[in-house]
Amino acid sequence: MTPGQPVRFFQVGSFAAGNRLLAPEMRTVQSDATRANSLTSGHRACQGCGEALGARYVLDTAMRATGGRLIAVNATGCLEVFTTPYPETSWRVPWLHSLFANAASVATGVAATLDAQGRNEVRVLAQAGDGGTVDIGFAALSGLFERNDDVLYVCYDNQAYMNTGVQRSGATPPAARTATTEALGPEPGNPFGQGKNLPLIAMAHNIPYVATATVAELHDLEAKVLKAMTMHGARYLHVLVPCPLGWGSAPAATIELARLAKESGLFAVFEAERGEVTASSSIRHQVPVEAYLRPQSRYRHLFDDTGAVLRPDIVGRLQALADANIARFDLLKSAS
Repeated sequence: MTPGQPVRFFQVGSFAAGNRLLAPEMRTVQSDATRANSLTSGHRACQGCGEALGARYVLDTAMRATGGRLIAVNATGCLEVFTTPYPETSWRVPWLHSLFANAASVATGVAATLDAQGRNEVRVLAQAGDGGTVDIGFAALSGLFERNDDVLYVCYDNQAYMNTGVQRSGATPPAARTATTEALGPEPGNPFGQGKNLPLIAMAHNIPYVATATVAELHDLEAKVLKAMTMHGARYLHVLVPCPLGWGSAPAATIELARLAKESGLFAVFEAERGEVTASSSIRHQVPVEAYLRPQSRYRHLFDDTGAVLRPDIVGRLQALADANIARFDLLKSAS
C-alpha cells in the first residue's frame, strides 16, 4: 500500500455502510471530530444500553442542525437517572429535568418563552422513555400536539419501566414477561390487545412530522432528526432502544435485536407528515418473529431448552401482528 492510499473497511453481515465507505458529506455526525458530544462520558448506563446510544446520536444531530442553539428538556426515567447522579452530569447542552409527567409541558413553556423573547433561532427538544411518553406524560404530550407547539419530542422506547424494576408500560409488547406481567396462565406475559401505538396516535393529531427509527440504522436516525429540525411545529420521533437488563439479552446483541425487530416486521420504520405516511423503510432480509424473540429471556416461556416453540399459538399471533405491519406500511416493497 502506498503512503496516503485510502484504506477501505468492510462490515460483514451488518447491512450497514461504515463511515469510511461513504463520502464525507454522507457520514454520520458521530464521525466528525467537531461533534458536540452532548451526552459525554461518565454516565452510568448499563453495558449495551440502546437508550444511551440513541440519545447521543439524536442530541448531537440536533446540535449540528441548530448550530448549537438547542435546549433539551428531559423527563424522569432511565436517561435522566444514569446521566445525572447528583452532583454530576454527562450533558454538555442546556438541559432541564422535568417531572415524569410533564416533559412536554415544560418544553412548551421553554419554546413559548423563547418566542416571547424573539429568540426563534433557539430550538427545543423534549425527550423521555416510553413510560414518560405513552403512560405518565400522555396527556401533556397530546396537548403539545394539539397546540402544535414548536418542539421536537423524542421517545426512546425500551418497552417497559426499566429504571424501577422492569414493570409493564403501555408500550410493552404482547407476550413479553415483565415484573408485573408474569408468564402465568393460558396467555402468558403481557396480554394481547392492550397498550398504545404512540406514532399512530401522534399521526392522528395531524402534526407536521412523525417518524420511527431504531439504533440499528444510525444514518436513518440522524437523517430523521435533521429533517425534523428543518420544520416548525410539533414533531414526534419514536426510537426503538433495546434494553439488555429488561429484555434479558446480551449487551452485545443490542444492535442486532433492533435490526431483527425491523426485519421481522414487529417494529415498522416509517415517516409521516400531516397524518399521512410519506415513506417507509423496507425490510431487507425478512426473518420470522421467532428469530427476534429467541435471544430475549422475556420471551423464554415461549420456547423450550432446545429453542423449539412451546406456544405456537402465541408465536403465531405475534407473527400475525408483524404481517399486519408489513402490509400496512408496505415493508416488502423493495425486499431482495
